[in-house]
Order: sequence, then structure tokens, then C-alpha cells
Amino acid sequence: MAKILVVDDAAFMRMMMKDILLKGNHEVVAEAEDGKKCLLEYSRVKPDLVTLDITMPELDGMNALLALKKLDPAVRVVMVSAMGQQDIVIQAIKAGAKDFVVKPFKPDRVLEAVNKALAS
Repeated sequence: MAKILVVDDAAFMRMMMKDILLKGNHEVVAEAEDGKKCLLEYSRVKPDLVTLDITMPELDGMNALLALKKLDPAVRVVMVSAMGQQDIVIQAIKAGAKDFVVKPFKPDRVLEAVNKALAS
């Protein structure tokens, strides 16, 4: 069972992601609503994987990804994007994200991305 940190500024989206991950036999060990809290929680709980929304206040997903990579070069991140953010997704993959999922979430796709990232 993988320990996962869910990061999204929308509580509803965190709840949906958590539900999908729990049904996929993963454990959500922490949540954060922005990039700054993501970094604090990552250091605190040392999760196996982070799901990271791109558009957030304080510190967006792209900059949070770069900061996580500095903190832990082996970090495993699955980016979460809204439709029409393909350019940022490509940048995120180049910066080290393992995969991405698009909102609205399809549970099978979320679990496929998470399991693939955990296996890498």
C-alpha cells in the first residue's frame, strides 16, 4: 500500500482524488491546498508519491514540482491538470513528473498513472 500526498487547492478535488486512491488500495497520508504546504507535508510524511495540481495559489504546481525535485531528486509526482494545460504538462514531464491526469478525473486513469509512477 503506497503512501500518497494529495495536493489541490479545491477541497472537493482532494476528496475525489482521495476516494479514488483509497478504492485503489492506496493510503492518503496527507493533503495540502497549495505548493508551500505541499513542501512542508512532503518533508513531514515522506510519501511514496505526490499528486500535484498545476493551478494553485501561493506556489503553483510547476514550481512546487521543481522545489520537490530539489528536496528529493527521487520524488515521484503525478501532475493533475485541467483541460487546455498541455504546454505546462509537457514542461512538468520534462522537469521530472512521472505522468499526468486530466480533470475531471477518470478513476481508472488516475490509478493507472499512480501505479505506473510507483513502479518506476
